[in-house]
Amino acid sequence: MKTIRLRAGKERSLLRRHPWIFESAIAKGGGDSGETVRVESAEGQFLGWAAFSPNSKIRARVWSFDEKQRIDASFFIAACANSVGARGRFDIKSDGMRLVHGESDGLPGLIVDRYGDTLVAQFTSAGVDKWKDVIADALLAATGLTRLYERSDASSRTLEGLPEATGWLRGEGATDLILQEHDWKLALSIAEGHKTGFYLDQRDSRKRFAETTRRLNFQRVLNCYCYTGGFTVAALSGGAAHVTSIDSSGPAIEKAAANVALNGFDASRADFMDADVNASLRKFAQEGRTFDAIILDPPKFAPTVAHAERAARAYKDINRLAFKLLEPGGVLFTYSCSGGISADLFHKIVASAGCDAGVDGYITERMGGAPDHPMTVNFPEGEYLKGLVVMRKE
Repeated sequence: MKTIRLRAGKERSLLRRHPWIFESAIAKGGGDSGETVRVESAEGQFLGWAAFSPNSKIRARVWSFDEKQRIDASFFIAACANSVGARGRFDIKSDGMRLVHGESDGLPGLIVDRYGDTLVAQFTSAGVDKWKDVIADALLAATGLTRLYERSDASSRTLEGLPEATGWLRGEGATDLILQEHDWKLALSIAEGHKTGFYLDQRDSRKRFAETTRRLNFQRVLNCYCYTGGFTVAALSGGAAHVTSIDSSGPAIEKAAANVALNGFDASRADFMDADVNASLRKFAQEGRTFDAIILDPPKFAPTVAHAERAARAYKDINRLAFKLLEPGGVLFTYSCSGGISADLFHKIVASAGCDAGVDGYITERMGGAPDHPMTVNFPEGEYLKGLVVMRKE
């Protein structure tokens, strides 16, 4: 078994059971891509078993902190079964859910989503990629399913020195699927959609928006960065009189309109704009248009902390514009999915945007990812999705 030894003082995070080991923390040692290595402190104390990645700044990711643990096929079979079993204890009103959430489930770099009878997996680190076949079989055994599609085309694969890989790993079939979520249906493509095909992490936020729409009787709703229209469908389900949806992707806009039709809503209640969100918000302000509710669910502006300053300016700008378009008593649902933006920083950004817009509001709720996208005690980085619900003061 190969060994890596850390620099003095760099063992502290591992003693807190944080699974990442950065290149700068390693004094000596290494291994092949995905190989399991023994991790020791500068004094030779055992710290963990980790998957080595010679091309990544995160040079190793810990599988286990138990010196007696063997990292073999049985380890992955048990880890997959435990992760799938945990989802049975969550309250999930959908036939789509995340079954494995990487480090939070003890499988660093592995994302697995279930859409009905189909699994979709992303192998984004060298460690899980090395054990791909074992993991694929373990997932099917744990779920009783027969179809598993691979979407290992995330940019993080490049950082690991791994090529993109997509297609059926086990079984085959249609890649255009329909998801049942709460009281509505949503069409998606596991072959072409973002991430594994859809944003399951916003499931509970969509439900909350539908409930708020119904309770406050929103008439005019604006959905920015609408993608395939999840929040649009939720708003219409909640009784919104009209929803304007904006996205810079023409294919996404087409799918959003199709999802409105799929749920039987009158097409006259929804407008779709293939346009830039910032430019559209400025145009609405010039036209004097206002809305009872606005959703801001932009793409990741800050993948790492290094991008936080530039991302903060982008988040502030769109929130400032949204506040200006919000009716007094109206509600803003605003989100950041950037891991480089903390919940505290996002709160400050939104507060600063409101100040610049001359708008004050009540923060009525803090939102996060659905429970099947968990943050754990030992891995706070799992909290990548942050949201605030702000009601503009009258």
